Amino acid sequence: MADSTDRQHADDERFMAVARRLSLRHVGLTAENPSVGALLVQGSGATARVVGRGVTAWGGRPHAERVALADAGADARGSTAYVTLEPCAHHGRTSPCADSLVEAGVSRVVVGAPDPDPRVNGRGVEILRAAGIEVRCLSGEGVVTRPFEGFLQRLRFGRPFVTLKMAVSRDGFVGRLGGERIGISGRIANRQVHLLRANSDAIMVGVGTAVADDPLLTCRLPGLSGRSPIRIVVDPQLRLPLDAQLVTTARSVPTLIASTRNPDGAEAVPYRRAGCRLLRLSGYDRDDLRRLLHAMPSAGVQTLMVEGGPVLAAAFLEAELVDRIVVIRSPVEIRSSGVAAPDGVLAPNNFRLARRERFGDDDWSEWERIEPCSPESSPTLDALPASNL
Repeated sequence: MADSTDRQHADDERFMAVARRLSLRHVGLTAENPSVGALLVQGSGATARVVGRGVTAWGGRPHAERVALADAGADARGSTAYVTLEPCAHHGRTSPCADSLVEAGVSRVVVGAPDPDPRVNGRGVEILRAAGIEVRCLSGEGVVTRPFEGFLQRLRFGRPFVTLKMAVSRDGFVGRLGGERIGISGRIANRQVHLLRANSDAIMVGVGTAVADDPLLTCRLPGLSGRSPIRIVVDPQLRLPLDAQLVTTARSVPTLIASTRNPDGAEAVPYRRAGCRLLRLSGYDRDDLRRLLHAMPSAGVQTLMVEGGPVLAAAFLEAELVDRIVVIRSPVEIRSSGVAAPDGVLAPNNFRLARRERFGDDDWSEWERIEPCSPESSPTLDALPASNL
């Protein structure tokens, strides 16, 4: 009996890994819904065969379970369903996915992670078990949840999942004093950064970086140019040059400017004419950043990549608003006149090393927060109305 259970659990881990890889296909393309993977499998062990595959469709509908059931047809009956997130239990444009699995006659369901949405939150599992279907719930941690970590973060904390990325020289610097632009990371690592951008809803930089580097902040990988994220510049004094690429391309790639200046004032008019949208920012402390983040989900931003310089990075770290840190350690040395990496980037507290890779000459490491930040009540958004987004 123990051997049989072990074999079944081995199958569960194997097929859930496949479902998770499926879910990666539509990350960033499913609107406010999570990108979920679903797999329908007949048999077990060496004779197991996949009869249906599904991933949440572009725009968020239909859900992965329905796509997989349609793919399997009559073969769904008696199968085991592997779903990376608990099947929904609420009525929307369609009936609950949990009901669809019951109606299709699946015999067993393996769930990768619970859904904290109050409309679900265990009810999907209850529907399945009430119908006599065996349900196994996995731990819900680690790589299974990564494709929809922004969705989970929005539900739990009311803000996007924040990834801070920094390239650091061998001698611990992130730039050179005086604003001189210097390339730190190499070509292969830079392509990985563009992939991060493609999987993010928005990317944020401080005005210092925007002025010094004049970046585009788009995804320039072949076939993924349409996946460029919303660009956000934190610019309290509204000093972003009007001829900056972020401004001149604002009609093709959305650009938002968070500033203490009046978004309806005369200073803002040239930016609005160029296609930028302005957000009211009351200041630059931790509460201001939290207000800014809490307003973003209403604009469809569930994952945010902070790619700014040391000032913005330090502000996010100090406010405890960073969920993942990506550090690209380069063999390049800056030596004199270098700008030091912020405290907490090279040796993060309360983070664990989750991934380490070598891309060309660069060392790529990812650090994930060990204990999530405590849930915060959303601050009042009088100073930063969501409608401005």
